[in-house]
Amino acid sequence: MNRNIGLSVFISIFLLTGCGGIKNIQDLTYIVAIGMDYDEVKDEYIVYLQGLNFANVAKQDGGKPSETIPSFVGSARGKTLNLAVSELYSKSEPPIYFGHVKTLVLSQRLINRKSKEILEEVARNKSLRHRLRIVTTEENIEEIFAVTALFDYPAIYTVLFKEKAIGTAQDELEPTTLLYFLRSYYEPMGIAKIPTLTIDTSSWRSDEEYPVLYFGGYSVFQQQAFIKNITLEDAVLLDWLVEKEIALNHPVKDGEELIAAVKLASPKMKITYDKNKTEPSFSIELSVRADLLEKLKDVSVDELKKLLEEDLKRQVLTLYEQGVESKMDLLNAGEKWYREHPKAYKELKDSHKFYLQKDSLKEVKVNIQIFHFNSYEYEKN
Repeated sequence: MNRNIGLSVFISIFLLTGCGGIKNIQDLTYIVAIGMDYDEVKDEYIVYLQGLNFANVAKQDGGKPSETIPSFVGSARGKTLNLAVSELYSKSEPPIYFGHVKTLVLSQRLINRKSKEILEEVARNKSLRHRLRIVTTEENIEEIFAVTALFDYPAIYTVLFKEKAIGTAQDELEPTTLLYFLRSYYEPMGIAKIPTLTIDTSSWRSDEEYPVLYFGGYSVFQQQAFIKNITLEDAVLLDWLVEKEIALNHPVKDGEELIAAVKLASPKMKITYDKNKTEPSFSIELSVRADLLEKLKDVSVDELKKLLEEDLKRQVLTLYEQGVESKMDLLNAGEKWYREHPKAYKELKDSHKFYLQKDSLKEVKVNIQIFHFNSYEYEKN
């Protein structure tokens, strides 16, 4: 069976299962997350299903269930994803129901070898809801599905099922839906990104180390191809620059000496393109509002602003240059350019070369305005 056909059949069964009749909530195994992996040696797909049974949830009028809700993980292999998941049907009672799938987890092996086939097949399949969350991981998917939330809350309270924040997100990555990802994935210029899921075992303890899940960076795609993963630090800075309603706590240093900590609101980033160029050539202006959180050394307001502006300029340039080195447009500088320069874009596209160089970014200007000083007194020049 052709693998693409097999994948289509696999995805389409989500909506077919459980439609034959009405069942009580406790009479079904609800699949809330699906994991996909790939065995390069055996040339086989591996499917993981995270299932919950809400029998004890249904008995509660509200609030946290009085009993721990177990999370079950099913797995199977096959030459196609359809054949792999079919192995689980005859071995699952209560029967499997896919109507509440919220998250798709793709292994790094699958992304490295099969990302284009998998993502494009998922994109064209109308049976799969495009509001599904999507993540990648280098961790063992079975171990991820076994992690519960703090205080023995069930797995659906982990970051794997987290809703997008209402209001300002603070120093963390937001979940990505399949719809949002695909919108960027098919753009001819600019990047698309998927959060990478990581297990942390050092931050929380109960009687022993308590594992928790968090987003540890991004898997970055450019022109429908996976490029590389970027770190949490770079990913948070990237979101702060290009996404709306992101706040960032930021240290201010004079050399190696920490002198203050500030909170940076979402910047207004303006990209100005040079005229009459056959490829993107541009400058960036950042206008940033800052609030002082902590004062550790007496310096003037002007000195504080200068140090912060220089540091942000350096970080933006470093992020941009690291992207260009790997042929990634991390700041999405080409996204607006190709719409405004269709003729130049066509010529650039026909040349099959990456459209950014290190010197394509001509200048970065940063303007900081400090609005609140948190009751600290500052010397003014």
